[in-house]
Amino acid sequence: MHLIEVRRIWDQAPHNAFTALIRFRGQWYCAFREGRAHDSEDGKLRVIRSQDGDAWASVALLAWEGGDVRDAKLSLTPDGQLMLNGAVYFENPTDGHKLRSVTWLSLDGEKWDGPFSCPTGLGTWRWSVTWHKGMAYSFGYSGNMGKDPQGCLYRSKDGKTWEVVKKDVYPDAASFGNETSLVFLEDDTAYCLLRRDEGSCTALLGVSRPPYTEWTWNDVGVRIGGPVMIPWGQDRFLAAVRLYDGTIRTSLCWIDRQKNTLTEALKLPSGGDTSYAGLVMHEGVLWVSYYSSHEDKTAIYLAKVKVDQ
Repeated sequence: MHLIEVRRIWDQAPHNAFTALIRFRGQWYCAFREGRAHDSEDGKLRVIRSQDGDAWASVALLAWEGGDVRDAKLSLTPDGQLMLNGAVYFENPTDGHKLRSVTWLSLDGEKWDGPFSCPTGLGTWRWSVTWHKGMAYSFGYSGNMGKDPQGCLYRSKDGKTWEVVKKDVYPDAASFGNETSLVFLEDDTAYCLLRRDEGSCTALLGVSRPPYTEWTWNDVGVRIGGPVMIPWGQDRFLAAVRLYDGTIRTSLCWIDRQKNTLTEALKLPSGGDTSYAGLVMHEGVLWVSYYSSHEDKTAIYLAKVKVDQ
């Protein structure tokens, strides 16, 4: 695996972070949070677009009045719409809920319907979405701020209205399982890479079969942040994560789903406040969006990587 190139594609806000990347109707879309700082209360979701991955222009800025909108994730709905989901954090909520999961939908990437806020999204943070056989799946979490301290798996047919598949799906609440990346194989087996921030802080790889109400979790032995993974071959996933051993960095890693191991393969130019990548394979090249503060400010980067089979 080797890096072909990397370039900074956006840095117009004081803090630019937490990315998602997708191809939609022959163009590239990258979404991320803009704010004054990592934890400021003014977060908005910026969507930028490019024909070639070199020149980028803003096409949308999505906000929630009085809330910090965070962690943009992009996906394609079965009926051909671009879906953007995220979560809103309220420092001083008027309804008692510090967290609210929200969704926007678009036919062209410029005009967005929403935000849609299903009642099941109050008090939880649905962190990413994966579609499988016409259904969207998402893990919600809340820590000590809401109703899903041990995680909850949700599903939706349209991205607007969500229902519970399984509550208390993480092994325990004390280890503070939170961010996830969910993948479905062709045989309908689901895998989930789960970040944990208490106890050993090492990540877990979960596996489940339909109807996804029973999960088996295995410790991969490495602390991670901002996970995203895609299937690769028979027994592996390719993941982008933040690694904490030594210098904090964003790296591409191999996950062996038979051995339950996570192995670093390529460190991307990164450091400090970094990670939260998007992954897209296109014409034999892996495109990776991520953010980092290793240069003069926290900015959005796009890397192209050649992955050896």
